[in-house]
Amino acid sequence: MRVFLIIALTSLVFAQDNKEDAINSIFGTNSSFADFLSNYEEVTPPPLKSFGALTKCGEGEQQNRFVCVPYYNCDPNTNTVQENADIDGTNKINIRMGEDEPKCDHYLEICCKLAGGANSSNLQSTPPPTTTAAPNVRTDKPRGNSTQLANCGVRNSQGLDFNLIGSTNEANFGEFPWMLAILRKNPTGGQKLALCGGSLIGPRVILTGAHCVHNVDVNDIKVRAGEWDTQTTNERIPFQERNVARKIVHEHFLKGNLYNDVALLILDRPFTKTASVGTVCLPNQDQRFNANDCFATGWGKDSFGDKGRYAVILKKIQMPLVQNENCQKALRGTRLGASFILHRSFTCAGGQPNLDTCTGDGGSPLVCPDPSNPSRYLQVGIVAWGIGCGESQIPGVYADVATFRTWIDLRLQELGINTNSYVQ
Repeated sequence: MRVFLIIALTSLVFAQDNKEDAINSIFGTNSSFADFLSNYEEVTPPPLKSFGALTKCGEGEQQNRFVCVPYYNCDPNTNTVQENADIDGTNKINIRMGEDEPKCDHYLEICCKLAGGANSSNLQSTPPPTTTAAPNVRTDKPRGNSTQLANCGVRNSQGLDFNLIGSTNEANFGEFPWMLAILRKNPTGGQKLALCGGSLIGPRVILTGAHCVHNVDVNDIKVRAGEWDTQTTNERIPFQERNVARKIVHEHFLKGNLYNDVALLILDRPFTKTASVGTVCLPNQDQRFNANDCFATGWGKDSFGDKGRYAVILKKIQMPLVQNENCQKALRGTRLGASFILHRSFTCAGGQPNLDTCTGDGGSPLVCPDPSNPSRYLQVGIVAWGIGCGESQIPGVYADVATFRTWIDLRLQELGINTNSYVQ
């Protein structure tokens, strides 16, 4: 399966009169980076009927001895049911994705041994996925330790709670705590619920692409943090949602060619920091990078056009940065033509076949290790546009965050908002 992550793509034929229409056809109000919230379907198909090769959990000899429970209710040391099992970075469990005949109905459930004296009739396993939307507030599960993410840019490279086995470029749960979903509160007339991706740079501050929100009423925007699998609520740490109180679009944003494609959203109240929700660091003004191990993330399509399918679980693609001179040269070989000039507000990444961001993930972050501290990540780009998806030697184009660092600082200082949350 060709794997792509989400990018808002445009036709961007700058020399033509219809360039704005071409961009609006991708980034218009009906654009989204996921049908995942508006067209729900089961994330895990019903298990295939077994012909005796595999006994389901709690059946046969396991009857009244084993039961399927959410992974965080099964102690990984003893494989016994506990109300609050000790799941942390040193006590992780393995979760296998794509099994033909799983023992439990949902991949985030574990076949777990009942403790002495317990009866399976007293326990309720998590029901299989349904087609109903997740509630905005969930309080029935323990929250993550808020002290684990004291600083910006902390990537949980091994994920939280469990290891994914058999994944295909899926990010681990909680791996990128700054990744956000920007949603429309009340979609009407065929509008999609999901607008774009974004990043958390302060407890109340979101960084995203101007093309995502410039024509959307601020009262119709909400932001979700801590999301991972968009079609289940079985994760131990719940996602959080907030409303947007204020929108700040760069005053020199040009929707016809996406110059200065940056915007800030100010929330009505701050997100609570957990192990799966934290801020990303920002680079210094005009800081330059030369990195091969950057990551783009999102829930977007795996290929361009109608045949592309949106991801259910957050995807990640590792890619190199491409210097602007080389990026401009590569893009001149496309339909943009030999006179195309890459605007100074852009930076580029990717260009590897079948590994790219793709339709629908505008506004999502591109992050790279901090050269002075490789364990910390800086956001160097905001997904903007590209030519095709995963075309060999054709990089994707991102808003250059380092170009806008001073602008971001000034806009927040004018509102009396502390900027220390994204300082390296």
